[in-house]
Amino acid sequence: MPSANSPNRFVNRLLAALPETDRLAILTRCESVELQVGEVIGEPGERIRDVYFPAGSLVSLITPPDDHPGLEVWLVGNEGMVGTPLVLGVEVTRLRALVQGAGPAWRMTAEGLGDALRQSAALHRTLDRYLSVLMSQGAQMVACARFHVVEARLARWLLMSQDRAHSDHFHVTHETLAAMLGVRRVGVTKAATALQQGELIRYRRGDVTILDRTGLRAAACDCYGTAEAIYEQLLG
Repeated sequence: MPSANSPNRFVNRLLAALPETDRLAILTRCESVELQVGEVIGEPGERIRDVYFPAGSLVSLITPPDDHPGLEVWLVGNEGMVGTPLVLGVEVTRLRALVQGAGPAWRMTAEGLGDALRQSAALHRTLDRYLSVLMSQGAQMVACARFHVVEARLARWLLMSQDRAHSDHFHVTHETLAAMLGVRRVGVTKAATALQQGELIRYRRGDVTILDRTGLRAAACDCYGTAEAIYEQLLG
């Protein structure tokens, strides 16, 4: 396996944005891992032992109300990090971190992150800005769940997943989508059928292929692009 100092091993945009000296020093504290679909890397109430910088994998952060399987509040790919409460000095997570897309990530211990934050002002500044993006995205997700129809929300979720997976093809089941969107499975089925009939996607047994990104963008609610624009403004 290539060493952590290899600049071509994985790409995470937060780490890539750091000055080279800071980035290489931080990567020496990391180990490369392969995350698997369905893997849970954090549970509500647990102490955060590790943070993850996805570099090809995809992680949903889910709030778990007592009477519902959960509702996705953040979707993290290679633009972000899982374990952000530690940046604020909070050691316990309130969200479930579920791997939606398999792939590589950099993993760092909580202690390693603490040391890195003390030694790298650039990392601290970058993660502070990333937290601002997450707060905007979380607020957007709440408003989207309340006011927008399932078909538009599904289109938005597929676009966000495509952006983070860097692929037109990925795997996600009806059950998972229903949980992520906070709706019944039948609602996801109807929405996916409508997008298929419009020849925007192909969806078969959990395998999704984006056929027409422009059309899917038109079908999505206006929430798509808002958090992305804030990210580019602060971190791009």
